[in-house]
Amino acid sequence: MKDQNFKISGKIADVISREIIQGEIEVVDGYIKSIVPKQDVPNRYILPGLVDSHMHIESSLLIPSRFAAEAVKCGTLGLVTDPHEIANVLGEIGVDFMINDAKKVPLEIKFGVPSCVPATKHETSGFVLDSNIVESLLKREEVVCLAEVMDFVGVVEEDLEVLKKIVACKKLGKKIDGHAPGLKGTDLKKYVAAGISADHECSTIEEALEKIALGMMIQIREGSAARDFDSLCSLLESHPDKVMLCTDDLHPDDMAENGHIDYLIKKGLNKGYDIFNLLRAASYNPIHHYGLDLGLLQIGDSADFILVNNLEQFSVMEAYRKGECILKNGNPSFEVHNEILLNNFSRKPIHLSEISVAPKNGKIKVMVAKDGDLITDSILCDPKIENSNLVADVENDLLKMVVMSRYDNGKPVVGFVKGFGFKKGAIAESIAHDSHNIIAIGTSDEELMHAINTLIDLKGGIVAVNNSKSKFVKLEVAGLMSNKTGSKLLEEYSGLSEFASELGSEFESPFMTLAFMSLLVIPKLKLSDKGLFDVDQFKVVDLFTNE
Repeated sequence: MKDQNFKISGKIADVISREIIQGEIEVVDGYIKSIVPKQDVPNRYILPGLVDSHMHIESSLLIPSRFAAEAVKCGTLGLVTDPHEIANVLGEIGVDFMINDAKKVPLEIKFGVPSCVPATKHETSGFVLDSNIVESLLKREEVVCLAEVMDFVGVVEEDLEVLKKIVACKKLGKKIDGHAPGLKGTDLKKYVAAGISADHECSTIEEALEKIALGMMIQIREGSAARDFDSLCSLLESHPDKVMLCTDDLHPDDMAENGHIDYLIKKGLNKGYDIFNLLRAASYNPIHHYGLDLGLLQIGDSADFILVNNLEQFSVMEAYRKGECILKNGNPSFEVHNEILLNNFSRKPIHLSEISVAPKNGKIKVMVAKDGDLITDSILCDPKIENSNLVADVENDLLKMVVMSRYDNGKPVVGFVKGFGFKKGAIAESIAHDSHNIIAIGTSDEELMHAINTLIDLKGGIVAVNNSKSKFVKLEVAGLMSNKTGSKLLEEYSGLSEFASELGSEFESPFMTLAFMSLLVIPKLKLSDKGLFDVDQFKVVDLFTNE
């Protein structure tokens, strides 16, 4: 064990007393023994380690140990992660893998037990986590909550299987996280009364305030697909004790360019928000809400803190965990070597005829995707028909979408989406929330088939096709994550993104946006391997309509 007895000085931020003092911290055996005022300290800030209160590590495309090495560079010392992505693919085996891999690194990585695997019965998943499995997983010491209860309909209508999971969590005294976009009024009251205490799906102040009034904590989210910070950041001033910060889903390029929770701190400071309100949302509030084992720069606490150069650039210089320096000069002190091969992918290549759609009378229901928003609109459009087949209408930004099971050879389901703006080519991936089937969009059937079959050959990953050319990132762990280091994965992903940018989309993260086009618990219209899904009606609907 490295020496855990030392002294360190600087401008120390106390998030409890809400003051910054010039002083010296004495660390003995990994704990803070004393904090004494001192003049002429180095011009640097000593702050509590940052915490992401709700995220899915899988969205980083890195396994937990690899992700931790990137997150600590941003000053992140704590994570509450929901492994429901890998749980949909590999069930309890996948959850075990995530927990065990996270133990290899010094960050405080705690888990929620996925509450809705699969998210709905209207899609094919690799596994089902029933109430008995959920109850067993909740008993693990690495678990701090029942993760986002997406089946708010089940809660409101008192579905027995959903309630069993909630009751099991309550008995263990652990938190229950929510996922209830747009839920309000009587249904929201019933949802909160069930014991659900936090929600990361608010996109408006009005929605957040209604949930806060009922006692919920609001997780202000800024990820790759959903960005709500600008809409909700005033809560930092009006309700500083009722908010936490989170990323939910963050792709590797966004993390490399912007950072992690430190990015939200910087955004808040640039908007003029109080540093202590920001730091409480990023440390004190999640640490106390979930009972995390992280110190807060108080005498007697575990010596967990970060050093930043100033409060303008907020560049993280060093990080300490239990008195040990785990980051210095931008380099983590820990490294994990992994060669994990863990997957669940069974699919034969497809033929063009399988994604052909015969025309019918009437218009077609079309999803409308929006950049930085998980919620889609639904409109009616006239289809473009060639050779008795509905095809993409590039001039009107009407692209063909395909979703198909990765777990069997069920028939591909075809829909249409507006908003992506591709002028040519196709993209496909095995990241398709939440069951992670194969999802693809394209400007021609031929390129769609090329992208899909390339993905099938890889047995999971992300693919872009432009005419006969293609680029891809293989994701050998569950078709969701890579064993590669963060820098190597970023190099591959950046090359893929650059290649895909030539297809014409102006979306900041088209791959991330596409991944949510099959998430059937986010309004309004989505596509699963079982059909076009109307979220408001909560049922599969026909592509064609005579309305």
